[in-house]
Amino acid sequence: MFRSPARILAPLSLVACAVAVLVIVNHNNADKGGSKSSSPPAATSTVTTSKPSTKKTRKSYTVKPGDVLSAIAIKTGVSLDTLIRLNPNVDAQTLHAGQKLKLAP
Repeated sequence: MFRSPARILAPLSLVACAVAVLVIVNHNNADKGGSKSSSPPAATSTVTTSKPSTKKTRKSYTVKPGDVLSAIAIKTGVSLDTLIRLNPNVDAQTLHAGQKLKLAP
């Protein structure tokens, strides 16, 4: 009997995707300081000056073609959980250009 190559390729592609996700997640955790190194972090000195902030906090965002909710969260500096909480009627899978999203209450 002849077996379909899909019977072999499907599990292999599933494993390949799982490995790719693990590599990406581990890489992102390392960028955020999740890596454990044996040397202590170097001491740094910073000088800050206080200036009154003239930048206004945006209250909404207009979706552009190709936007996804996670990219909007990164662009605007608002967490994904906050975006979902503030926009309960928005389905992340069906975003369309021109749609308005709340960024702040």
